[in-house]
Amino acid sequence: MKLTASAALIAAAAFLASAAAIPAHAQSFDQEQTGDIEEIVREYLMQNPEVIVDALREYERRQQAEQESQRKQALAGLDSFIESIPPEDIVGNPDGDVTIVEFFDYRCGFCHKMMEPILAAIEQDPDLRLVLVEFPILSQASRYAAQAALASREQGLYPEFHFALMEQRGQLNEERVMQIAQSVGLNTEQLQRDMQSPAVAETLNANFALAQQIGVTGTPAFIIGDNFVPGAIPLERLQGLVKEARAQGS
Repeated sequence: MKLTASAALIAAAAFLASAAAIPAHAQSFDQEQTGDIEEIVREYLMQNPEVIVDALREYERRQQAEQESQRKQALAGLDSFIESIPPEDIVGNPDGDVTIVEFFDYRCGFCHKMMEPILAAIEQDPDLRLVLVEFPILSQASRYAAQAALASREQGLYPEFHFALMEQRGQLNEERVMQIAQSVGLNTEQLQRDMQSPAVAETLNANFALAQQIGVTGTPAFIIGDNFVPGAIPLERLQGLVKEARAQGS
C-alpha cells in the first residue's frame, strides 16, 4: 500500500499523538525515562511501519462504515421526500414500483449525457418512475436555472422545461434560461416572480440537506432501491439496478 501525502500526514499525526500522550499518563516516570519510552515507540514504528498502514486501513474502514450507516438512515426517510414531490412533476409512472432518484445540475455535461439512457429506461419500463432532485452546485447560473425550473411548477410545465434545459448545448445564462422557458410555453414574467417564492428556496434547501445526509458530492448521482450510484452509468447498468431493486421489493 502506497501512502498518499494525506495518509502520511495522518500517520505522522498519529505517531506524535501517541508520543505526546505518554507524559500525561506517566506521572511516575522522570524526563529521562519518558524520553526512553518515546524512543522505543519511535524505533518500533520505524521497524514495523506496517502497523501505521494497518491503523490507516482500519481508520478508513471505520469511516466508510460510518458513512454507509448514515446513508442507510437517510435512505430510510427517502419515501417521505418522494411523497412530497407533486405527482405531475414525476417522469414516467407516478405509481411505479421502482423509483430512480436523480441529483443533477443543468450545467453538468454528464447529466446531459444521462438524459438519453434514462428516457430509454422509462420508455421500456412502464412501471418505472423518475424523481428529479435539483442540486445546483456548479455555478450561480446552475442555481438560477434550478430556481426557474422549480418555479415552472406553478404553471404546470416542470417536466417540459426540465428536458428543454437538459437539451441545451453551450452556455446557459439567465437570458438563455428565459428563452428556453418561453419556448416551452411559460409566461416568463410570472416565472421570474415565482422564482422569488419562499417555496423555491425551501425546496433547494431540502434538496441540499438530503444530499448531505446521503453523501452526494457531485452530479449526476442516483438512488435506485437501496443503491447509491454516483456518476454517469450506461443504460444496461441502469436497467440492472432497476431489476435488482424490483427483486428486493424496493
